[in-house]
Amino acid sequence: MYKINFKNPEHVHFIGIGGISMSGLAEVLLNEGFTISGSDFKESPLTRHLAEKGAAVFYGQKASNIIDGIDVVVYTAAIHKDNEELIAAQNQNLPLLTRAELLGQLMTNYEIPIAVAGTHGKTTTTSMLSHALLEGELDPTVSVGGILKKIGGNIRVGNSEIFLTEACEYTNSFLSFLPKIGIILNVEEDHLDFFSDLNHILDSFHRFAKLLPNDGSLIINGDIKGLETITADLSCQIITYGLDPSMDYSAANIAYDEKGNASYDLLKKGIFVRRIELAVNGEHNVLNSLAAVITGELVGLSLDTIQAGLLSFEGTGRRFEHKGDKNGFTIIDDYAHHPTEIRATLEAAKHYPHEQLWCIFQPHTYTRTKALFHEFVDALTLADHVIMADIYAARETDTLGVSSKQLATALKEKGYDAYYLNSFEKIEQFALENCKKGDVLITMGAGDVVNIGDSILKD
Repeated sequence: MYKINFKNPEHVHFIGIGGISMSGLAEVLLNEGFTISGSDFKESPLTRHLAEKGAAVFYGQKASNIIDGIDVVVYTAAIHKDNEELIAAQNQNLPLLTRAELLGQLMTNYEIPIAVAGTHGKTTTTSMLSHALLEGELDPTVSVGGILKKIGGNIRVGNSEIFLTEACEYTNSFLSFLPKIGIILNVEEDHLDFFSDLNHILDSFHRFAKLLPNDGSLIINGDIKGLETITADLSCQIITYGLDPSMDYSAANIAYDEKGNASYDLLKKGIFVRRIELAVNGEHNVLNSLAAVITGELVGLSLDTIQAGLLSFEGTGRRFEHKGDKNGFTIIDDYAHHPTEIRATLEAAKHYPHEQLWCIFQPHTYTRTKALFHEFVDALTLADHVIMADIYAARETDTLGVSSKQLATALKEKGYDAYYLNSFEKIEQFALENCKKGDVLITMGAGDVVNIGDSILKD
């Protein structure tokens, strides 16, 4: 594998530079004095930002983008082998690195690289911890998989030895990472277009945990089914957290204020330490915050500083994000696209002031929808009314014989109020006609369902 020398900046070209993670890596390297070029299919705020900072950005992925002077080419798993830009790089015998390989090498440039892994909650937990680290003036470099207001985007370049990033399990990309502190929030069946089953996923998380050095630390949710599989034969420190007071850190007496925001008693080894208050809602965010608390203490922050940082975190883009109000009802947007995430979001919404709870759900990929069909149905029953949008195909072309209409039908057969509408325009009109004053409408999914709420608010 090609090794980048961070003390000798060179020319790095990114195929897919506009991605949330790729753009962040490009910006970090720009700040390290590297020459950066890259391509993407269309212009975006992220590509414009990189261009303003000095990157050469091409639109459309073409062989001609592989210009003279490139030392190494970085690409993502979304780039197919027949991509003409990738083929041109290969024909010129240029070294190639995956996004994950580059990120793993970047970690070696810091004394305390922190990687946040798990099926759900990576962006939120990374963001919570970012707030705590910034509150403690530790000046971290941060790469987050969403837009975080505190850092003005998805990347922050600091001047300390702390590097904080998300670590995604899809295609085993996190196995290219080299963290000193690893966090595993949860492990469930997902990305079944790559993984064969839950055991395959557990094995990958075990291999991720094995990357931690002897003097490293694994912070892990003690309620994970298969915990022993992940933690077997590890040489690093293991710290557990959860709702059970027998764990190293736990939360008790969870309560919600009039806005739905959570608070809880922080326990260490079952002994009360202090009350923790959050500016976000849901039991899942209580658990996310526990991981942030532990990590903060590991890097030397006081609990007072961590609490102040957590209380300043009001969420990231597309995570229970309040978009606005229309005709007396509230529109919230959420990225949830797995049944567990849907359940967590709708449970959290129960604590948010509302009359009726409406959910517009856009499933993400045919593979996930088919594999977890019944789990999706069960999770969506937590809403009072469900409106199904067509499945967002993402990287897939085979429908596998599954559809959003089938999900709506299954919900109706269970006695729930559910609808399928075959266009965003029809969904918007239906919502405007049926949502009443005091209701909450959540647009939900990892695709472009967010556009529905935005369009309703513009009308």
